[in-house]
Amino acid sequence: MYTLPDLPYSKDALDSYLSSEILELHHDKHHAGYVSGANAALEALAEARSKGDFKAVKAHSRALAFHGSGHVLHTLYWNSMSPNGGGDPTGELKTELEKSFGSIDGFRGHFKAATAQAEASGWGILAYEPLADRCVVLAAEVHQQMGVQGSIPLLVCDVWEHAYYLRYQNRRPDYVNGFFDVIHWDYAAKRLAAAKALAGA
Repeated sequence: MYTLPDLPYSKDALDSYLSSEILELHHDKHHAGYVSGANAALEALAEARSKGDFKAVKAHSRALAFHGSGHVLHTLYWNSMSPNGGGDPTGELKTELEKSFGSIDGFRGHFKAATAQAEASGWGILAYEPLADRCVVLAAEVHQQMGVQGSIPLLVCDVWEHAYYLRYQNRRPDYVNGFFDVIHWDYAAKRLAAAKALAGA
């Protein structure tokens, strides 16, 4: 069963970007709701298997995809930011972004635009795609869809309105721009190294 992870910093640690009120609501209510929903779906599927009654398996599977994806992405989101973040990437991550996007500025521009333009609620995702051994930017407009199967997210930016509306209202691009002031490059670099090792790249 899933559990709600603690935030990797205090709730006021990102106050220049997101208020403690936003983090408390987002983490303690929204993220917790995904954890509860995913666990309920797992329990329903286990009960279906025990009874041999699979009439509702599509609905339970859909619920697991929605809530499970929400839990995974939110866990990544908290770790994609740091009170000591910002600046530019270094090392292998820098090299990989330059290879995949032409330059760090090319990545920034691509990520900001894709994230800000995601329709309705969604996510901006930097992912490693092992088949082509490259990084890709994905804009998931419904978080359990619009991915590239097999891609491994390295960092994410949540653009569901609950993530930013109390401070930024309808100014989503300002929120996305500010993400780069707290972006946690070291976390993304560690995930890239692990993804490449997993893929044997």
